[in-house]
Amino acid sequence: MPDSALILLVDDSDDDCTLMRRAFAKSNVLNPVLAVHSGPEAIDYLSSTGKYANRAEYPLPALILLDIKMPGMSGLDVLRWVRSQPGLRTLRVVMLTTSRDLRDMNSAYQLGANSFLTKPVDFERFVEITRALSGYWLWLDQAPQSFRPPPGEAPGASDEFRLQPGEQPRGSNGSERSSENDQR
Repeated sequence: MPDSALILLVDDSDDDCTLMRRAFAKSNVLNPVLAVHSGPEAIDYLSSTGKYANRAEYPLPALILLDIKMPGMSGLDVLRWVRSQPGLRTLRVVMLTTSRDLRDMNSAYQLGANSFLTKPVDFERFVEITRALSGYWLWLDQAPQSFRPPPGEAPGASDEFRLQPGEQPRGSNGSERSSENDQR
């Protein structure tokens, strides 16, 4: 089962997608890796709309690798959308990005990211990361149940989840912490 679990890579860079696929191959990770290149495309995939309507051909991923810095709809916007969907909010989402900005990291965790990793510069580090991702998230970790709503009920990439130019993701300044977190 772990070898057949789909990895959804959401990244606008073709070069980074190619590098990740090569790193997974070199790591002998047999899982299928499907890449989408924008936030709206990721939402279409996850909600089974448009060209991704065939659920047998485009199953839910076991793991989402999500870049933050994408034009239009950022990875943080996609993460916010995923966490707002009752059937999808338990999907495991790892932010894999070039950003080293502490605000991006804090925002990602506040929005529900399961992990935050910075893309390495050299290929061998990419290979190490793919081994770690596969070993932990696909082999050791127990995945919660996720599901797609029936066809026609799944919302697509709406403007409700898009940030306006200059707008920051909710909680990106650290001001929106829950009282539960404050008690720790």
